[in-house]
Amino acid sequence: MQEQEKKSASSFEACRYPVRQDLVLSHRRAWESIGSPGTWLTAARRVAVAAEIRNARNCPHCREIKEALSPNAVKGSHSTLGVLGAAEIELIHRAVCDSGRLSEKWSQSVLAAGLSEGEYVEIVGIIAMVSIVDTCTLALGLPDRPLPQAAAGEPTRYRPPGARKEAAWLPIVEPQDTVESDGPMYPSPKAGYIYRGLSSVPQSMRDYWALANIHYLPGDVVYRFDTSIRAISRPQTEILAARVSAMHQCAY
Repeated sequence: MQEQEKKSASSFEACRYPVRQDLVLSHRRAWESIGSPGTWLTAARRVAVAAEIRNARNCPHCREIKEALSPNAVKGSHSTLGVLGAAEIELIHRAVCDSGRLSEKWSQSVLAAGLSEGEYVEIVGIIAMVSIVDTCTLALGLPDRPLPQAAAGEPTRYRPPGARKEAAWLPIVEPQDTVESDGPMYPSPKAGYIYRGLSSVPQSMRDYWALANIHYLPGDVVYRFDTSIRAISRPQTEILAARVSAMHQCAY
């Protein structure tokens, strides 16, 4: 296990570009979190989700759905690794391959097929994290990082008492409804809705933002518009982000 962790921690060594140490550490910590028991999923199930995320990118059925005028017009089934259930597969494949056309009705159909709200949110958090890590290594010309080994242990099954369905498809926790048992949640009481999407599973929320902030900007320096934090300025960052969002049909 120690040798595998050492190899995983040095996955950027083959990169021909200099890589910030905080980026290296963020990838290692993200993989450690995916390989650990979550809130609603065991570690083995979390790693299986990560594997299916990568598998979904080459799913022929997903390609047909993506090319169709309506995702509901395509019949058939996803190409899977055969580990996860039908509801998990539908959530992963559609979120990975055609996220711009998801709907609240679709999300409720996934829940009706057998996922709990907590499982749904935790899986979405893993999708977001794997997407960040794999997109980063792809951009650097590196192969996908080997998936982590699953650790032993049970999920915590913690549900924030303030979680309620109001402004989103699934329950979220508003900043004013957080309690001490939730742990750290928001950078400020006025945190925007982008922070709240994973809030009904606080640990998934923390894991995601610990990774995302390193690839973008931490909240406490987000209003610095010079190059004191990153090699490019905040306006340059936002131009790139806007273009990527448009290509992915990101409504946010």
